[in-house]
Amino acid sequence: MLWIMSLAALALGMVMSADPKVYITLWFDTEDYITPADDEACLRLAKDLTARGVQATFKIVGEKARVLEQRKRRDAIAALKRHDIAYHSDNHSIPPTPAVYLRKLGMVEGAEEFLRREGPGARDTMRIFGVKSLSTYGQPGSSWGPQSHAALRKLGIPSYVDEGRHVGLDNQPFWYGGLFWVFNLGPNSIRVDIEDESKLAATVARAEERVRALQAKGGGVLHFWYHPNEFVTTEFWDGVNFSRGASPPREAWKPAKLRTPESSERAYRIFNSYIDRLKAIPGTEFASVAQLMPKYASAAPPPIDAERAKAFLRESIDHRGDWSAAELLAAALGLPGETMAPTAKRESTYHGTALSPAQLETAAAQARRVIRETRALPVEVWIDSETLSIGDFAATFAHGDGRVHRGALAFEKYIATDACRNFNWVIHPEGFCAPELYELARVEAWTIKPAKLKK
Repeated sequence: MLWIMSLAALALGMVMSADPKVYITLWFDTEDYITPADDEACLRLAKDLTARGVQATFKIVGEKARVLEQRKRRDAIAALKRHDIAYHSDNHSIPPTPAVYLRKLGMVEGAEEFLRREGPGARDTMRIFGVKSLSTYGQPGSSWGPQSHAALRKLGIPSYVDEGRHVGLDNQPFWYGGLFWVFNLGPNSIRVDIEDESKLAATVARAEERVRALQAKGGGVLHFWYHPNEFVTTEFWDGVNFSRGASPPREAWKPAKLRTPESSERAYRIFNSYIDRLKAIPGTEFASVAQLMPKYASAAPPPIDAERAKAFLRESIDHRGDWSAAELLAAALGLPGETMAPTAKRESTYHGTALSPAQLETAAAQARRVIRETRALPVEVWIDSETLSIGDFAATFAHGDGRVHRGALAFEKYIATDACRNFNWVIHPEGFCAPELYELARVEAWTIKPAKLKK
C-alpha cells in the first residue's frame, strides 16, 4: 500500500512540476487555383502531416475549392479534409480585394458588403469539403478591414488567424470584434526557410527559446504558415496575373513557373524535418485552430460589480484583466457581459464643463437601452440637443463627480498607424493606403482583450 501511495505522490509531483503547455499552430493559405501543380502540393502536404500525426489548418479560397471539385481532385479534397478546414476569401486576388472595397464603407454597410462578396465562397468551401463550419478566416495578403468581423460571425466563423501588423496584443492570442484572434505574434512566428537547409538548426533553436519564454509566462502559442504553391512554384500565382490591381480575363490567366522536382523535394524535406524537430521540443503540442480554441477560456467575462468597473475606467479606458473596455462600461452601467463596440466614432458636440445628476442619468439610460437592445455600445449619448461621444461619456460616467471628462481611449494603441506600408501588397493598386480602415479599427478596439489559456 505504501508503494502505491509513493507512486501516486510521484505522479502528482510530476504533473504539478510540468512546464506550462506551448501550442504550435500551423496553417496554410490554400489559394492557387490557376497552377494545377498546386493541387499536388495540397495532397502531398496533407498526407505528410497526417503521417506525422499533425493536424494543420488549411485556409481555403472559395475558388480553389471549386477548382478542386471541377478537376475531380477527390484525392486532394479527402486528404485536406483530414485536417482543419478554414476560409481565405472567395477569390483572393481578383479586384477589388477586401481592403479596396471596404475602404470607404462604414461598419454596418461594410459587413454587408463583405458578406455579399465572401459569403458564397465560404458556403462553397463547406459544401465541397463536407464540413458544417469553418474554423477561421484570414485575409488575402494584407487586404484587411474590421468590417469583416460582423460578417464572419454571421457565417459562423469564430476566429481570425493570419499574420500582419494591423492589430495586435502582446504577441499572443486575443479577443477582438467578437472573434478569437491569432495574429501579429511577432517573435512567436517561427517560419523556417524551406530554401536553405543550413538554417534549420538555428530556426529550431529559436523556437526552443520562444517555448521557454512562453512557458515562463504560463504557456501560449507559436505559429507558422506556408502556401502549398510555395513548394511547387518559384513565383506567386496572383502576382503573375493580378499585380497592382490588374484584372485580365480568365482565358488570359497564366500559371506560375514551376520549381524543379529536386527543388520541390528539398522544400518538402526541410519542412518535414522542421515538423519533426518541433514535435520533439518538450512541453509543446501541435494544435490546429479548431483544436486550439478549446484550450482557451471563452470570451464571456466574469462578473464584476459596477463600482469596480468604474474604478478601472477612471484609471484608463482600456481592457483590464478579463474585461474589454466595452465590457467595463456595460458593467459600470449595470449590464455586465459580452459587449460589442459602437459602429462609428463621433466627436462630442457638448462643450459644457458640467452635467446635472438628471442629465447624467438620462444619458446613462440612453446607453443602457442601446446595450440591452443590441449588446453593443452606442456611438454617442444626447445631452439635451447636444451629444457626448461614447468615450467622453465613459469617462464622465466613471468619475461621476458632476464634471465632464474627455475620454482618452488607451486601447487605440493596439491598432497600427501606418496605413500605407501595412497595406502595401503586390495585388493592391499602386500607392494604396487605407487610413479609414484604421479609424474603424480603433473604434472596434473597444472590444480588445487578451485571450486566456484555461487553467
